[in-house]
Amino acid sequence: MKIGIMSFAHMHAYSYANALTKLPNVELVGIFDDDIDRGIEAAETYHTTHYSDQAGFLALDMDAVIVCSENNRHKEMVLHAAKAKKHILCEKPIATNLADAQKMIQACKDHNVILQIAYPVRFSSPIQQLKEMIDNDELGEIIAFRTTNRGQNPGGWFIDEDQSGGGAVLDHTVHMVDIMRWYLNEEISEVEAIVDSYFHGIDIDDAGLLTFEFANGVVASHDASWSRFTEYPSWGDATIEVIGTKQTVKVDVFQEHFRMFTNDNKSLENVFWGNDMDFGLIQDFVNCVKEGREPSITGYDGLKSLEVSLAGYESSKLNKTIHL
Repeated sequence: MKIGIMSFAHMHAYSYANALTKLPNVELVGIFDDDIDRGIEAAETYHTTHYSDQAGFLALDMDAVIVCSENNRHKEMVLHAAKAKKHILCEKPIATNLADAQKMIQACKDHNVILQIAYPVRFSSPIQQLKEMIDNDELGEIIAFRTTNRGQNPGGWFIDEDQSGGGAVLDHTVHMVDIMRWYLNEEISEVEAIVDSYFHGIDIDDAGLLTFEFANGVVASHDASWSRFTEYPSWGDATIEVIGTKQTVKVDVFQEHFRMFTNDNKSLENVFWGNDMDFGLIQDFVNCVKEGREPSITGYDGLKSLEVSLAGYESSKLNKTIHL
């Protein structure tokens, strides 16, 4: 299978490229990036060819592309890739607004190509274990969720609202909303949120507290932030606590680590040893393309998690509950 990557603006492009190199019978045939220096450096790192022209890149003989651009460019690249009949894995969030997301989904449907959204947390072994427990009724009836996704401020285009579409709340809410929807197979019907910049003095939000109600009455809370600083021993966390009538189970996706003390600038580091979620995501996408099946995480999944995140901003701005 021949796969290309569109832009290395998002840091996940590097881990996705690493994953491609580990898969048998998969070739990274090219990298499109109109940031010439970044594109050339990435192409040299992964022993492939850099293209600065998007049309020329999409004319390549390849099966699929992975879009890792700035958020506001997802729509443009997905529409062009779909028209070129390439299957697509798109970095999250799917888009910066619902209208763009809907156009992307429709374009992929019209051109009969796969659109999968990059939610690697679904491929965490503990997250999958908990999914099996829920499906086997080991937790009983689910009553509530508590979730967090607190990391470091990535800076750069992430804190430019025109390019990102939102700050920490957009960046770190979509993941856990996707997991809750997956676990419950229900949609969120109400959103309340407080969103602001608390930690970095920037013009975009770096934290938010959100509460949700699902259509079946299940309630949830979510703590999203860029509250971890450079000196912190780990990048951050992604946790979910599922409260059921039989038992309560909590998962911390990044808890599988050992502590390492050194004489470097960061004297303590938490070194992760768990399964590679990004590899799981890429492997699943490759299998979807090979088997011609609907992806595990669809464009619609991306649309619904975006909808909830944007409702959080609206709730905070208007100081009221948003009904979806």
